[in-house]
Amino acid sequence: MDVPIPEILQTPMEVDEMIMTGAGPSNYHPRIRHAMSLPVLGHLHPKTFKIMDDIKIGVNYLLQTNNSYTFCISGPGHAAIECAFVNLVEDNDIVVIGSSGYWGIRAEDIAKRLNADVKVINKELGEQIELEETRIFFEQYHPKVFFLTHGESSTGMLQQNLEQFGNLCQEFNCLFVVDCVITVGCTPVYVDKWNIDVAFMGTQKVLNAPPGISPITFSARALDKIAKRKTPVKSYNLDAVNLGEYWNSGNRPRIYHHTVCSTLLYGLREAIAIFIENGGLEASWKNHENVAKHFYTLLEKNGLELFITDPKNRVPSVTAIKVPENIDANEIIKHSMNEYNVEISGGIGPMLGVVLRVGLMGINCNEKVAECVAKILIEAIKKMKEE
Repeated sequence: MDVPIPEILQTPMEVDEMIMTGAGPSNYHPRIRHAMSLPVLGHLHPKTFKIMDDIKIGVNYLLQTNNSYTFCISGPGHAAIECAFVNLVEDNDIVVIGSSGYWGIRAEDIAKRLNADVKVINKELGEQIELEETRIFFEQYHPKVFFLTHGESSTGMLQQNLEQFGNLCQEFNCLFVVDCVITVGCTPVYVDKWNIDVAFMGTQKVLNAPPGISPITFSARALDKIAKRKTPVKSYNLDAVNLGEYWNSGNRPRIYHHTVCSTLLYGLREAIAIFIENGGLEASWKNHENVAKHFYTLLEKNGLELFITDPKNRVPSVTAIKVPENIDANEIIKHSMNEYNVEISGGIGPMLGVVLRVGLMGINCNEKVAECVAKILIEAIKKMKEE
């Protein structure tokens, strides 16, 4: 044979136990691990459909919406961003994007690839998108779609005033798309109350569920826009109407769309069930807020600076810590992993080398883990300063 049997695949795979306190994914609850080891089901099996229906109900609770078109995409959060834009945007439609971090930059890239006429409200990294500045953009450009990131994981910033932005979009008959990947479960998100037309969330963050399956919801206004498109949706795989029918969202019988991974469904359903058993949204919001404040105090008491200076503008799930002068962020990450098997994330995009990012989410959102990570950071920085 021209290509021989790979020797590397004849040795067992080894994966160490780690404490996952980066920006995601987070550690699985033991029950989620067990759920994902259950026998595989076919993608059209009645039990698979029942699990999908359970997940839809759970996601609507997490997002606080009564939308019928709520489903999961078989793909990462990037696929959810793309799903939102590819369904709502046609060639030369004007899209306004509020950008003060990596995910605004990514959203701009995705929208431009769909031939949208993109107008960007560019702010300094970690700054809030302001309502009045956005109104000026709306009055000048009259966009079809407006995109905001609720929690910017690259900077640790929590965008304020989403309800007011939703009202602004209603006033200008503009569809409101919100990235809620790191905020669902750690801070309030009200899709219906805030007039959000498309929202998507992460599974691998606060829920401690597996990545690769991305919940998303579409409002009636969004569906009306899709129905009135002059051109077909440019992606079959991400067509919201077809996906919705597979997930039993439409008025027609379920259709075959693709082979969903039943194992990921098990993990997500069990994660939502555990979340609800632990007190649901309000209990989780309170816990994440309290643990985050405790973590901030530990860091600041030891001379470390947070990238977001105003506490009310910090997202509780992912904290961005400024890398001290003359310190290599990669060495801190290596120290944490090599000495303690604790994962800490570095910066991404324009934040590379500028910050370290710590995620205290779900099962890892407790004072013991917060104190452990703070100790590791302080120890590593002290060691490097002495070298």
